[in-house]
Amino acid sequence: QVRLIESGGGSVQTGGSLNLSCAFSEYSYCMGWFRQAPGKEREGVALIRGDRGYTDYPDSTKGRFTISRDDVENTLNLQMNSLKPEDTAMYYCAATRVFCGAAMNEGEFTYWGQGTQVTVSA
Repeated sequence: QVRLIESGGGSVQTGGSLNLSCAFSEYSYCMGWFRQAPGKEREGVALIRGDRGYTDYPDSTKGRFTISRDDVENTLNLQMNSLKPEDTAMYYCAATRVFCGAAMNEGEFTYWGQGTQVTVSA
């Protein structure tokens, strides 16, 4: 069982920045950040996989979000810049011990955190 605990959510204005952190109990091959806004499906916003730390982003976050992983401190981070109101959502950290695809299919992830809220005001 991989335990994941998110932190760092909050409220910012449009154009602001936030850094989310996820403390994990053990290494997982693939880790990612997902978000879910009220009335919408959960979607992937950033992915990091493998020992070399390959990253993937959907078009909606590419160039604004940066995912990173520290395997010494056992933390997964998501630096979010140039935030928009449409980034408002509950953000979740997720992990799987096996391969995950660049499409960020939530069904590929076994372990999930409880989430941290991000609110971006206009």
